[in-house]
Amino acid sequence: MRKIILFICLLISTSAFAQTGTASYNEDSAFIHKLANNILSNRAVYNNLYYLSKKIGGRLAGSPQMVMAEKWGYKALQEAGADSVRMQECMVTHWVRGGKDKALISFKNDKGNLQTFPVNVLALGNSVGSGAKGVKASVVRVNDFKELENKKDELKGKIVFYNVPFDDTLISTFQAYAKNVVYRGSGASRAAKYGALGVMVRSMTNAMDNVPHTGALRYTDSLQKIPAVAVGVRDVEKMDTLIDEGKALTAEIFTYGKMLPDTIGHNVIGVLTGTEHPDEIITVGGHLDAWDVTEGATDDGAGIVQTIDILRAFTSMGFRPKHTIRFVLFANEENGTRGGLKYAQEAKAKNEKHIFGLESDAGGFTPRFISLPVNEQDRAKLDTWKTLLAPYYLDGFVNGGSGSDVGPIGSTFHIPVGELMPDTQRYFDVHHSTNDVFEAVNIRELKLGAINMAALLYLVDKYGL
Repeated sequence: MRKIILFICLLISTSAFAQTGTASYNEDSAFIHKLANNILSNRAVYNNLYYLSKKIGGRLAGSPQMVMAEKWGYKALQEAGADSVRMQECMVTHWVRGGKDKALISFKNDKGNLQTFPVNVLALGNSVGSGAKGVKASVVRVNDFKELENKKDELKGKIVFYNVPFDDTLISTFQAYAKNVVYRGSGASRAAKYGALGVMVRSMTNAMDNVPHTGALRYTDSLQKIPAVAVGVRDVEKMDTLIDEGKALTAEIFTYGKMLPDTIGHNVIGVLTGTEHPDEIITVGGHLDAWDVTEGATDDGAGIVQTIDILRAFTSMGFRPKHTIRFVLFANEENGTRGGLKYAQEAKAKNEKHIFGLESDAGGFTPRFISLPVNEQDRAKLDTWKTLLAPYYLDGFVNGGSGSDVGPIGSTFHIPVGELMPDTQRYFDVHHSTNDVFEAVNIRELKLGAINMAALLYLVDKYGL
């Protein structure tokens, strides 16, 4: 009899637990649905992205547009309903392009006549200029760093042409970018080590147009700093064909970039104070800076307006988080990552308690995954959350980290930090180029990303991670 009673009690308790779990799931589903309707039916994300892209545009660290964007961001966070907004000062990199970059290629045709044609180029960020006279030298093509080493005795006084196309067999274009970006990042110094006078780098893109894509390089201080440009893909193919035909190419590069002393920039931080654990902090954000030649709509205007719209949606719905949420518009991600570093440094100095970080810096396209450091203990919880987010086009969670801005708080406080991962197929068509404009962003896709980010913040705030 006693066993029967215990069995009945177990059934009752199990049933009660299941009912409680179902009730919570239904409550969460209803809240996220309401959140989605709020974001989808509101024009704020559209209006904010339009203003940031079209009225301010390229907002590289140290530029007048950076200052304009910071002031705009401060006001936008206030209007979205933040309890408070502040500017967190940080010293930022200040590189200027200094003029219109150009390059010429010359060669002798089959009749021995000299032919010259322009190639579409952009100086790489943080690079030195060539000076008004430019740099003129014979071109040496290399297809990878191994070939660079094999040809090291040929490089003195030459211009190195890195022709390394994206690996189109990789479904995630970010994997292709990760393989190739080393040529943009360290290619100049590795060529300078052997006496090269300059470098030309195939643009980091899958696109088959002729639009060059800039981006930051990193010089090795002990080596000569030499000019470096990205080249449009169509012009790369033209150069490649001529070299394959046995033609000797000469390049002339004209760039005017220079590094100025660091200057003052700001992270712009809006706060929703927690009702139960105000000293425990969740961070969400994107980076406010963008390359000078772009409107910065995708990189990272998308992440900025998503961050602001999550705040707007929460406050307009009357949602108050248990934990404090900071909505951060980070400074100087593109060519210095000073904003994210400063945010983590100050948090550590103040002995703050951070529990989670999330960013959007992979474009405003249709959401696919959220990248998180997933362990087996959290897998069951995330699987439940996956079903809550599936109606809004999220396929689930992948085991990974974040981008550059919340990464420092993750490593400083040993907490999970993640990133929204939209569909990647179109991202490098526009990345760091003049193609990155407001018109390239689909507002519906952008809003779906904001919905999934907002829903995750709601779930982490409620259940932890």
